[in-house]
Formats: sequence, C-alpha cells, structure tokens
Amino acid sequence: MAARVVVALLAVSSAFAAVSGQKYNAIFSFGDSMSDTGNLCVNGPPAGLTLTQPPYGETFFGRATCRCSDGRLVVDFLAERFGLPLLKPSKQGGADFKQGANMAIIGATTMDSSFFQSLGIGDKIWNNGPLNTQSQWFQQLTPSICGSTEACKSYLGNSLFVLGEFGGNDYNAQIFGGYSPEQASGQAATIVDAIGKGVDQLVSLGAKYVVVPGVLPVGCFPIYLTLYQTSNAGDYDQYGCLKRFNSLSTYHNSLLQSKVNQLQSKYPGARIMYADFYSHVYDMVKSPGNYGFSTNLRACCGAGGGKYNYQNSARCGMSGAYACSNPSSSLSWDGIHLTEAAYKKIADGWVNGAYCHPAIQS
Repeated sequence: MAARVVVALLAVSSAFAAVSGQKYNAIFSFGDSMSDTGNLCVNGPPAGLTLTQPPYGETFFGRATCRCSDGRLVVDFLAERFGLPLLKPSKQGGADFKQGANMAIIGATTMDSSFFQSLGIGDKIWNNGPLNTQSQWFQQLTPSICGSTEACKSYLGNSLFVLGEFGGNDYNAQIFGGYSPEQASGQAATIVDAIGKGVDQLVSLGAKYVVVPGVLPVGCFPIYLTLYQTSNAGDYDQYGCLKRFNSLSTYHNSLLQSKVNQLQSKYPGARIMYADFYSHVYDMVKSPGNYGFSTNLRACCGAGGGKYNYQNSARCGMSGAYACSNPSSSLSWDGIHLTEAAYKKIADGWVNGAYCHPAIQS
C-alpha cells in the first residue's frame, strides 16, 4: 500500500514538474504602452516624452527605460517566468532576437491611420505602429530568428505570442476626439475583427500559443476620472468608476472573447488564450486590500493635486510631479498605466489561468 502511494505521489510530482517547467523558445509581444519595452525611444525619444524622466523605472531598473511604469511590465514577468531574457524592442539595431522580441510601441492602435481619418480624428494618432505595422516588423525579423519558412514554423510553433492589448488607443482616439463611449462602441466590431486577423497572420507564420488580452476598465483610471468627472452620482458605480467608459470596455471584451472562441475552433491545433485584463484589474479596484494595495483610484505618481492625483499639466515625469513613497501599495502608477506590483499579479493570473482562458501554463 505504502509503495503504491509513493509511486502515485511520484507520478503526480512528475506531472507537476512537466507543467511548471514548461519552456518556450521565445516570447514575441505586440501592443501599446502596456507592453512597450523601448521601441518609441530606440532612435531617441520624442520631445516632451515624460516617461524618459524619473521616477519612471525607479522600482526595478533604477532608471527610466521607456517603460510606462515604475518597473517591469506583464511581458517582463512572463519572460522571467519562462526563463527567458527581458524582451528587447524590435527596433533595436543589431540585437539578437532568437529568444524574443517586442514589437509593441507606445500609442499603438489596432487600426491603421486611414480608419481614424475616415472618422475625422486622424490628428489624434501620433505614431506609426498599428497592428499591421507591428506584424510587418516581426516578419522582417523572422529570417534572423529562425531562418527558412519551414524552420520558422517549427520554431515559432513552440514560442509564446502576446497580441496586445489592442483596442485601448483606438477608443482613446475617439473619446479624446469628441466621440461618446456609445458612439465609439459602434466601431468595436471592426476593431475586434482586425485583432482576429492579427491572430490569423501569426498562426499562418507558425504560431500555436497566442495570448489575446482584452482592454482595461478605463472608467476606473485616474486620467478618465479626472477629465470626465461629473457631479451626477449616477454616472459612477459603487466603486467610484465611470460606468459609461467601463461599458465600452466590457462590450469590446465580449466581442473579443467570442472572436477568440471562433479562432480556437478555426485552429484546433493551436492554443488561443483570452487574457482577462479587465476582470483582474477591476477586482483590484473592488478589493484593493486583497492585493496589498492601499490606493486604487489615485495615481502614485503625480503632482499631488485633486482627488485622483492626475493633472495633464503636471503628469508623472514632469516638473512638480513625484512618486508616492511605496509604489507597490498602489494600483495606478501615473494615472494611465499600472504599477509593477499590479503587473506582477496580472502576469501570475495569466500564467495560472485565474484570469486567462485557457491558462498560459497548462
């Protein structure tokens, strides 16, 4: 009896080791400021870009690295979890990308500039890194990563791809361009279809493990809470978030989840994973103490003004702004992006499956 128990325990232990020791050849990331590790700054940061200034990067790197946080991002924690180096920006000349590359760039949208021009808001887009462009950047790298088309199919088939989040800046452009959240939701199906085509493109190149994150509950973010605050209590939910903006996010995410399900059926040999950015961050807003946060709707880094510590004229990295004494106790870093502590918890939730369906590691 004892021998059988020992054998059974050894079998369980071996199975667990196989799961927890899962390896990928590389991680390839696409997206916006939630995941850019330096592409916008490779050739020198644009004038006035505050994230190249302290206190950005202070928690982990001890300096600003062009990441929109006080330290590491979700994609950094994923790389560490799977024993891979932190991802280099794809625009970094002469770099070795065999173990991963990051195509994400701050301000990136899903849609090309023509889409926004057709809506009369082309001036709200300020970089040239939409999803299609990032896909082109990646394809330009693949010969140096894995060689021939067939060799790449094998190599990329055992790599992890993170496609997004995409969509946030598509809606930001519309909202800041004068569209209501309800009007912006009319473009959600088009945006989600474009994300789906991005997955199609990756699978055609050989990808089998693709994480597709949804958008965030921006109605809980200090920038939106400051710029669109109202005196009508009915505009807010019980946790202090603006309902209309969160409704836009949840609508996008419902369409995206359906798209991911369709893609999984379309590609039964692949693992297409929906990462639930929204639910995890919203849970942090609802129950900050459960995550070690004492502050949920107020930015850690700012000039100390207002209820949410966000001012366009005194953003983090600008003169007069400073970081809170303990960023790990805050959910929001600069009113627009999250702290390293939050990103670490999000990465854990994606890997173990609590907020990623199916789990990255399984």
